[in-house]
Amino acid sequence: MRYMVRLHFPSSNNVAKYEALVNVLRIAIKLGIRCLDIRGDSQLVVHHVMKESSCHDAKMAAYCQEVRWLEDNFDGLELNHVLRHLNEAADALAKAASGQEPVPMGIFASDQHKPSVHYEGSEWAEDGPSDPAPRANPPTASSVPKVMELKEDPAALPDPPDDWRTPYLDYLLHDTLPMDKTEAQRLARRAKSFVLAEGELYRWSHTGILHLCIPGEQGSLLLSDIHYGVCGHHAALRTLVGNAFR
Repeated sequence: MRYMVRLHFPSSNNVAKYEALVNVLRIAIKLGIRCLDIRGDSQLVVHHVMKESSCHDAKMAAYCQEVRWLEDNFDGLELNHVLRHLNEAADALAKAASGQEPVPMGIFASDQHKPSVHYEGSEWAEDGPSDPAPRANPPTASSVPKVMELKEDPAALPDPPDDWRTPYLDYLLHDTLPMDKTEAQRLARRAKSFVLAEGELYRWSHTGILHLCIPGEQGSLLLSDIHYGVCGHHAALRTLVGNAFR
């Protein structure tokens, strides 16, 4: 589906890019879309939303905050930057909308007479944004289901997961292999890329860099620090993995 949003108020190129993003998120919410991969040629917008750069302008910060509100309506949302020559279809629609050209067949069009957000110093601040985004109501005491508090029996708790590094350490330190022949061959083959340095287990990368091996629980905490919280990272999976390795 192709949409055209014609802005009838003064706007910069960055505002137009943000308006396109806000409008497409609202459209996707109305269509019931839960997972969305957005591709755009504006590095500024992508870096703002993916938290790769900070918003120093009040107007840009207001638009970025609006995207944060809309983001809560999705199970998965990613923004990826594409080069302008790979975004020709969307670029043609943007030029047609800004040039007030006739709407081609098969394209939805809407006219917007004020910004989607309000910010300090905006002449529309008192009127509020047009087509405000749905806001999730905070839970109240009566709306939260009550559950019984159960005391867990320590004997019934599952055993903590084994450290995945143990077989490699046993092999490198004591030349000990699993009893299963197939598993032993697999471990001996994989152990060639591991090395011990100052009592720590490292793995050689294909670029020749030593990567520190950490237990699974510490790895989960590392990913949580990167992905969640106030400074949460909303990057694509490959970028998230790269940050964890760094």
